[in-house]
Amino acid sequence: MPGRNTHGVAAAALEYFGKSVHELTPAEAAYLAALPKGPNNYHPFRKTQEAIARRNDILDLMAQNGYISRDDAVKGKALPLGVTPRSVSPNQTASGYFAEEVRRELADRYGEKALYEGGLSVRATLDPKMQAMARKALVDGLIRFDEAHGWRGAQANIPLAGREWGTALAEVPVLGDVQPWRLAVVLDTAGGQARIGLQPKREASGQVGRDRVLGAITADGLKWTRKAPAQAFQPGDVIYVEAIADKPGQFRLRQIPEISGAIVAMDPLTGRVQAMVGGFSYDQSEFNRATQAQRQPGSSFKPIVYATALDNGYTPSTIVLDEAVTIDMGPGQEAWTPSNFEGKATGPHTLRYGIEHSKNLMTVRLARDVGMPLIAEYARRFGVYDDMLPVLSMSLGAGETTVMRMTAAYSMFANGGRRIKPTLIDRIQNRTGTTIYKHDERECIGCNAEGWSNQDEPKLVDKRDSVLDPLTAYQMTSILEGVVLRGTAARQRAVVGKPVAGKTGTTNDAKDLWFVGFSPDLACGVYIGYDKPRSMGDSAQAAQYAAPIFGEFMKMALADKPPTPFRVPPGIKLIRVSIGSGLRAGGGDGAGTILEAFKPGTAPPESYSVVNYSGGGNPADPDRNVGGGTGGLY
Repeated sequence: MPGRNTHGVAAAALEYFGKSVHELTPAEAAYLAALPKGPNNYHPFRKTQEAIARRNDILDLMAQNGYISRDDAVKGKALPLGVTPRSVSPNQTASGYFAEEVRRELADRYGEKALYEGGLSVRATLDPKMQAMARKALVDGLIRFDEAHGWRGAQANIPLAGREWGTALAEVPVLGDVQPWRLAVVLDTAGGQARIGLQPKREASGQVGRDRVLGAITADGLKWTRKAPAQAFQPGDVIYVEAIADKPGQFRLRQIPEISGAIVAMDPLTGRVQAMVGGFSYDQSEFNRATQAQRQPGSSFKPIVYATALDNGYTPSTIVLDEAVTIDMGPGQEAWTPSNFEGKATGPHTLRYGIEHSKNLMTVRLARDVGMPLIAEYARRFGVYDDMLPVLSMSLGAGETTVMRMTAAYSMFANGGRRIKPTLIDRIQNRTGTTIYKHDERECIGCNAEGWSNQDEPKLVDKRDSVLDPLTAYQMTSILEGVVLRGTAARQRAVVGKPVAGKTGTTNDAKDLWFVGFSPDLACGVYIGYDKPRSMGDSAQAAQYAAPIFGEFMKMALADKPPTPFRVPPGIKLIRVSIGSGLRAGGGDGAGTILEAFKPGTAPPESYSVVNYSGGGNPADPDRNVGGGTGGLY
């Protein structure tokens, strides 16, 4: 069935009338029968009279051939067309970025001709409810940051003299995916408030509606700007507003954020992307910051460094020195002296402490001891980078990657170290119903639903590679859970209210802010930053802006889920240790201790020592600064 890019009568019935075929009236069926000859000749809005005439001819033919009675034909001819086009815009499910990413993948895989003319049936991984949650969490977070930095002024200004404001405002382009925001024009600012007119809605025919809705922006709606209406606006200013729920006729001023970002949510067991938002508004910019923006992950890369160490002989109780270090960058290069975010060193601490409190100096020392070539190999295994330069600055996340890649990497901590490949598509079928692609590559032994004869239940064989020892994956998960319990993301513990793990990431000059984390069954990555990288402010931190977006999303997404703890794999030994020193806790110890995860053959140290420490004896107190010598790990 040609017309509106539909194929088949059933699709046309849904597209033109929002009905299944068996629900169509004779008049509706007659109109659809008119379309194959020339859909543009009988356009329901542009050529309404021609469409009605052709429909009526077909009703007469239906009566002549005995399909309907003459009375039914007469009644049908008296009816309007009644076409109510079904809107299937991705904006309805806040999924513009997701839909475009699927389109790009299909075009890359099969070509443009097969994409648009091949009759492909695509089953996507999108969860509409989760998508709406992700969009709300990201948008609210971007607005929170943007409004904290003040009002930048109107979208445009239209002259009001000598022209009806509704018609003029209707010509101003509006973003279609920012509802419930609406475009409005400031009519005047008398009486301590701004009187506004809302953009008229367009009818199905494309004509400007006759409705003219007025409203007001009072002090409540302008509170975040710290300005009076007369200071913020001039007559003719075009602005975005949102209705205040409990105050009819009053509106809150809104502003399209300059800051942008992305959020990805996926099933960590399969890599199925359940939600993806690539920016504030798809209508504003189709650039997908979840998959196309290459940004520095900063400290959110550190878990890859620590996982490499844990997978190669280190334990969560291994002590690393948090002390100044200078790196020789080679002939003709200035030496590199990294520093912690807070600008001070704090002495020796456990590996766990280094992640929970995001210590740069500890990370660099650990990376130097483990070796950057090995860390680069693990980064490749996790899919963070394809070919990471093995230099120490990369241990602090100085390379560039995407939110999608980082979310997939953290998913491998959650799923026990299994390699996953992110996907937005579950299955693709051709026009004959043959499956030509499926994401799930597991082999099902004994799957034979058609020939069921009480045989043993089928078995799924998972042949995916392991990128990490499952015991290492749990150790890293436990440490990342500590980030939320005690570390840089501790505020999110109360927000989510359920077991989650994750890591903040703040780059130099706060040009990129990250949080990547997971629950046992859901992984989520968040990034915010300006499209043209610039500092978000001296005090901007991921814990302040990125982590709350993660927290709000996970709170909504896990609302109906039980508080499931992370699964402890067989072989892990949970031993109570001092959280400060990593030493085995005594029988009477309580406060200041935690259950730490150890692999078989390892245990917490009986006495306190710093690996490779050369500062003149082993420091006895992990909380004091240690001076002298090179100290720490190499």
